[in-house]
Amino acid sequence: MDFLGTLTRTHTCGELRASDAGKSVVLLGWVNRRRDHGSLIFLDLRDRYGITQVVMDNELSPVAHAKAEHARPEYVVAAIGKVRLRGKDVINPKMATGEIEVVANELRILNDAKVPPFSPAEEAIANEEVRLKYRYLDLRRPEMQRNLEIRHKVALAVREYLSAQGFFEIETPFMTRSTPEGARDYLVPSRVHPGEFYALPQSPQIFKQILMISGMDRYFQIARCFRDEDLRADRQPEFTQIDLEMTFPQQETVFAVVEGFLKAAFEVTGEQIRAPFPRMTYDEAIRRYGIDKPDLRLPAMVDLTSDFTPELRTALKIEQELPVLGFTVPRVGELSGTARKALTSDIRASLGDSALDVLDIARLRTNDTFAGLADKISEKLSDELKVFDERGLASRDLNVVITPKPGVAAQAKDRLWIYKKVGQLRLDLAKRFQDKHSAFEKKGNADDYKFLWVTDFPFFEWDGQTHTWTFAHHPFTSPHEDDLIAGRMESDPEAVRALAYDIVLNGMELGSGSIRIHRQDVQGQIFRALGMSDEEARLRFGFFLDALQYGTPPHGGIALGLDRIIMILTGATSLREVIAFPKTAKAIDLMADAPSQVSEQQLRELHIRPTKA
Repeated sequence: MDFLGTLTRTHTCGELRASDAGKSVVLLGWVNRRRDHGSLIFLDLRDRYGITQVVMDNELSPVAHAKAEHARPEYVVAAIGKVRLRGKDVINPKMATGEIEVVANELRILNDAKVPPFSPAEEAIANEEVRLKYRYLDLRRPEMQRNLEIRHKVALAVREYLSAQGFFEIETPFMTRSTPEGARDYLVPSRVHPGEFYALPQSPQIFKQILMISGMDRYFQIARCFRDEDLRADRQPEFTQIDLEMTFPQQETVFAVVEGFLKAAFEVTGEQIRAPFPRMTYDEAIRRYGIDKPDLRLPAMVDLTSDFTPELRTALKIEQELPVLGFTVPRVGELSGTARKALTSDIRASLGDSALDVLDIARLRTNDTFAGLADKISEKLSDELKVFDERGLASRDLNVVITPKPGVAAQAKDRLWIYKKVGQLRLDLAKRFQDKHSAFEKKGNADDYKFLWVTDFPFFEWDGQTHTWTFAHHPFTSPHEDDLIAGRMESDPEAVRALAYDIVLNGMELGSGSIRIHRQDVQGQIFRALGMSDEEARLRFGFFLDALQYGTPPHGGIALGLDRIIMILTGATSLREVIAFPKTAKAIDLMADAPSQVSEQQLRELHIRPTKA
């Protein structure tokens, strides 16, 4: 092996251009590919910035040529030589450095490499577990380096924007008190306080509120958060939030700040978005889309309930009281009779035992009794489609109508289950036919990104296991003042609305926030409504309740998932593609082999004795 010595890199491997011809240069990097043409050996030298072709000519520099004979992919080398223009017939237009090459008069092999389990030069590597096991190799791939570059640029743009808006970046503790925030805590045992534990923060919620009590006025943090919950493609046990809080805000204040930093963040990656974002209440989102994170790239559901008279319902064997809903998946194309039957069968299977059925509009149209109804349904679906993309219903669009089966009205305590079930079906069918329609495709403009603010969430949700009301957002969210004044907290908790809001992008929840409770009496009322005694509240939140007594200003904020924003910007299908060192779906770090067992000595120091599962 050679030594680097006093050698200094003059250029990166993605920097040289035709204008640099004749310059003496030093390039340092990894061998991406090697091509041996006898008296000429070509090494594609790679670093984070790109690839440059280096030529070792046996006639010009036999020593460098001899070294190159031993070089292999992923060897770390130094190439010293001169830049020259390539011949017109060998220019590579696919490479930024494709007009030049470096003719080496010296080659130093700084380190060798085992034959890797996969090559970073490969564009796609099927086995994700192998990629995660050898993450240091995976991160050499241009795609992964591009993702992390975008992540860096977005985080920097957010920091710069918020700083310019008067926000202070303030760190909050990683080791804190366990508080209920909707998921399991990761616990850290204390050595000096036997039997007691810290918790890793699910979010900096209480601390950022205390910063507002402390007079910081505007706080932000690109914060690491931890939740011990079941994982999926858009969820990791440790993740990063863009977390912010401010005093004396209205909801509109928070919205304007978020829209501002998102616009700045998207612009640094060359993307454009439109602001202000549209808004929709939770109730409207459920009734129009069947979900609280609507994907606005698809037309909304249409309520067809009023078009079905009692007589028609009886004739069509439809429940008399419950809603009838329809939706359209655009540009699906003509379906044969066989394909339509198979699709109907699949829809019924997906509806399962939910007491819902699919209505065949084509058959209605061929029956004189129902032809008028079929036309009316088609007209309403067409109206919604026009709102969506300024065109009418066409034969290549898929129209679906879902009806409740007879006899289920008495069992339906919550009619929203119909909207949610049909809303999920709408998404499933859109994804099934996504190769035929363009709703999910990038168009290269601001329409690629359909943002939405969802507001006025329910304050409480019913816990079927404990048969009690629990908080839907978190227990520090402020209810609407009208609901407090009207006494609904005690008389009708289901009707209480929270001053809570979510920001949604293309059907994915990016973040949640709320205006907080700033009065001790209201916070106590909320705890009591959740079935928490004053003693229990003080035990769990004593330091926060104490702080509320010392002149707490009205305040509010939000937290957005940085990982999810990067996932959308890069077109990745998993958070693992945009986090440097992620965990698997089983929360395992394959590279570091974590979690792992620890020594008996460590356990004794922590006063812990493991038990068998």
